Amino acid sequence: MARSKHPVSRKREIGSPSTAGPSSTPGTNTRTSPRKRAAPPEDSTGRKKARRFRPGTVALREIRHYQKSINLLIPAAPFIRTVREITGNLAPGISRWTAEALLAIQEAAEDFLVHLFEDAMLCAIHARRVTLMKKDFELARRLGGKGQPW
Repeated sequence: MARSKHPVSRKREIGSPSTAGPSSTPGTNTRTSPRKRAAPPEDSTGRKKARRFRPGTVALREIRHYQKSINLLIPAAPFIRTVREITGNLAPGISRWTAEALLAIQEAAEDFLVHLFEDAMLCAIHARRVTLMKKDFELARRLGGKGQPW
């Protein structure tokens, strides 16, 4: 359960000075005087500290951001190098790729990975966990029936 602040309970006794009426000196009523606020915390350089969000808030914001975007998430250059390396090992005769073919492979790979993560997350939630584990990916691959289990 989350922590919450509770107001301070003040018991008033009959005949105590706080219930006897206004204070004797004018302008010293503590209920109506403005409180002094503490200065915002500063770091060693004298700048104001950055705002910290509650755990999970930034993650949910990033999820919404990436769900709205249509851009590819894997950087193109490392992906192309990996494709060329794999084709060099499996089929040394193929040395040239068109840009459209590499883009199609990257889109297909990202689509496969996104759906695999979605299925693995459902497996983790089904197991009453929030953390993705290797066994969630293995179960998602096995239940999905897509590709070889390597």
